[in-house]
Amino acid sequence: MRNFGQRLRRGVAGLAVAATTFSGSSALAETLTDTLIDAYRNSNLLAQNRALLRAADEDVAVAISSLRPTLDFITDWGGVHPNPITGFSNTGNPTFDDNLSATFQLQAELILYAGGRNRRTIDSQKETVLATREALRSVEQSVLLQAVVSYMGVLRAIAFVDLRENNVRVLTQEKQATQDRFEVGEVTRTDVALADSRLAAAQSSLEAARGDLEVSRETFRTAVGRYPGTLATPGRLPATAASVQEAINVAVRTHPDVRRAQREVTVAEIGIEIASGAYRPTISGLITSSTETNNWNERHSLGVRLSQPIYQGGRLAALERQAMARRDAARATLLQTTLTVEESVANAWANLDVAKAQILATDLQIRAAEIAFEGTREEATLGARTTLDVLDAEQELLDARAAKIDAVATQYVAVYSLLSAMGLMTVDHLKLGIQTYDPAGYYNAVKSAPARLSPRGKQLDRVLRKLGK
Repeated sequence: MRNFGQRLRRGVAGLAVAATTFSGSSALAETLTDTLIDAYRNSNLLAQNRALLRAADEDVAVAISSLRPTLDFITDWGGVHPNPITGFSNTGNPTFDDNLSATFQLQAELILYAGGRNRRTIDSQKETVLATREALRSVEQSVLLQAVVSYMGVLRAIAFVDLRENNVRVLTQEKQATQDRFEVGEVTRTDVALADSRLAAAQSSLEAARGDLEVSRETFRTAVGRYPGTLATPGRLPATAASVQEAINVAVRTHPDVRRAQREVTVAEIGIEIASGAYRPTISGLITSSTETNNWNERHSLGVRLSQPIYQGGRLAALERQAMARRDAARATLLQTTLTVEESVANAWANLDVAKAQILATDLQIRAAEIAFEGTREEATLGARTTLDVLDAEQELLDARAAKIDAVATQYVAVYSLLSAMGLMTVDHLKLGIQTYDPAGYYNAVKSAPARLSPRGKQLDRVLRKLGK
């Protein structure tokens, strides 16, 4: 009897150690801030969307170039076969001209008036750049949130492995204690079989928990760019909002998806103006200088060209209607995006409330299960309880501790999910203390469409070297 009670006491002490695994931390352990920093620095998704933003910046430069003159070098080469006869020689043989001729031409052209389309195109591309910046910020939120989810997933998996390992140790001790009691005739073979069955089930659960840990480690590697080290439990939860309505109000103002949709509505509205401007004339100024090799005569010309659409087979009207349809679609997208963001905030808030309630409930459940397990164990030593009763009480305690681990992890994920839904899951808001990507740096270097050999072009080269591209 005494041996049985001692083994059970050591077992429940092991369960208590396993339960504190999730809340323990080491001074040298990797923190959640470390993980978020590495996720930001190593993210291929962020690198991809930064490149897409730089491509959008170049669209502004392309649009600005339409306001500037163009200079082209044009040359034509040709001949006639057979050569034309120009006369006869003294011997009576025909003579031929050199039939190879060439023309060299320099042509400069400047669009003087295009119905406002060029300037509105520039405005449209600038709005597209701002929308693309919001898309980049949305990706940043997603990357950081996934880092939090994977971090807590690894912590949860480690805690479950520790819990299952201690459970196996407890059941191993209980099995031995039951075997000892069977040998002295205090219990039956059925009690021994029950202990064996529970031990086998615990060993199976332990292997499953170890498998989950390996999966969590791979998920962490994808999210952060490396495998996890020794992880510390996060400290105080970040502040969010005083109420769900306040959180929704913040989200509608700041969430990058909403701001991006707003920019896209502006782009679509400008698109209608561009389509309407296609009905207006285009006026261009032309300067041409050419030289022909036959006589090396030079010709210089200066002119103005006016082009006015009269009939385009209905194409211009179709483009205008298409622009209006895109504007309507962009407006509907904005409304739907706003609803989706509001829903995400409400869901995250509800998940956070549920997690808080679960933590309180599991604390009560653990205390009650500990008392029940202790009492059942003592009663079993006196013969008032069976081995099955002890095993059931131990399983209830294990389930309660597992529920606490899951609830704590869920609470952390819910808080950061709420920040993401509010549009605040960014490096700056989280105060990670690292240098962030400057989306304006490249834009400022290319917005005036510099040539690579110009002073502005040299500035662009410096920006590219800084970006490591």
